[in-house]
Amino acid sequence: MMKQFLTLLMALFIAGMPAFAQDGPLRIEITEGVIEPLPYAVPNFVADNAAGAQFGKQIADVIASDLTGTGLFREIPDTAFISQITSFASPVQFADWKAINAQALVTGAVSVDDTGKLVVRFRIYDVFAGQELGNGLQLVGTQDGWRRMAHKVADQVYSRITGEGGYFDSRVVFVAETGPKDKRAKRLAIMDYDGANVSYLTDSTSIVLAPRFSPAGDRVLYTSYETGFPKIYVLDVASVNRRSLNTAEGTMSFAPRFAPDGRTVVYSLTQGGNTDLYRMDTGSGVSTRLTNAPSIETAPSYSPDGRQIVFESDRSGTPQLYIMPADGGEARRISFGQGRYGTPVWSPRGDLVAFTKQSKGRFHIGVMRLDGSEERLLTASFLDEGPTWSPNGRVIMFTRETQGAQGRANLYSVDITGRNLKQISTETGASDPSWSPLQK
Repeated sequence: MMKQFLTLLMALFIAGMPAFAQDGPLRIEITEGVIEPLPYAVPNFVADNAAGAQFGKQIADVIASDLTGTGLFREIPDTAFISQITSFASPVQFADWKAINAQALVTGAVSVDDTGKLVVRFRIYDVFAGQELGNGLQLVGTQDGWRRMAHKVADQVYSRITGEGGYFDSRVVFVAETGPKDKRAKRLAIMDYDGANVSYLTDSTSIVLAPRFSPAGDRVLYTSYETGFPKIYVLDVASVNRRSLNTAEGTMSFAPRFAPDGRTVVYSLTQGGNTDLYRMDTGSGVSTRLTNAPSIETAPSYSPDGRQIVFESDRSGTPQLYIMPADGGEARRISFGQGRYGTPVWSPRGDLVAFTKQSKGRFHIGVMRLDGSEERLLTASFLDEGPTWSPNGRVIMFTRETQGAQGRANLYSVDITGRNLKQISTETGASDPSWSPLQK
């Protein structure tokens, strides 16, 4: 059923790749070509009781923002509707939705139960086939968590139509920046993936850099200069309690990142003028040296299976990307294009590495295969840097800074095809994003 639905509804022109899976639900891997966004409708969710009335439009609006923001969907405005959804139990008048070319339809109902919990029910329809896609679902949560419930609904819609995992019910930790460019105050902040619900994790008394989520999204690694030298801290997101990672006296530690097991941290450590990669067990505090070279080794990132590390090194004379076993050992170079490469991050799918590239006076965010092939630059500007992956490996968020004394850092996102470049709205300047996994 779903295969027929999307065969009719999505006009895909993918160079040299099949658009549809042969069996089971549709799987779309959009790597090139042009996509005609799928027209859909999401009427305001019906209020099942008076207490739920305030949430119906808000939830529908967030779902629409999520879906339309991907560039894969096009919302049909409610001014075009012929039918109105007045009851969640009423049959859908598919002919009325076909008439306005709605090819997918999301309906829902919202109420507040006797305990004060918000209850959201929803269904997703294939309008042309006149059938429901899968079974309807119900979510229960706090009233304050209505936005998160809307993101969860949008994730279900996205997944059922594209065959990919969703990414809307996720958060981003970043560095919030205020003040003039030559005296900028920086503190850690966390927000929903779309810029909503910002809260601050540190104050601005010390410079903080490079926050990185743990695999479970419950902790954040970051580098702070509060002692005058870079030092790594780990912060509990819920309690905002933090502690430093103990490294050798007289050293500088920075660029930390969790391993997939959540217990191991890989980082750079500078000692005696030399910078190498180290691994630490966060429970015991025991560190192991992974590289031993006169070059600068930094910006490590684990593969999803934890067996390899991609990192940046200038051992060839300019910063390039290398992959080595997670326990150390011989590294192989994977970047061979013109320019300087840095800040590599392994895709959660395991098939690509995102990176920053500097070439001919411009900065780019790009992706490449693990052997360095199929390098593709997704952006170009005065300064683009620091990519981070969405939980489904579909979208990359990064920092873009504008020129001049009044220049400001902002967060942007782009699809891995290079399409759908857009700014993420934040209250202040923002840099160094790290995308969480989907919330539990």
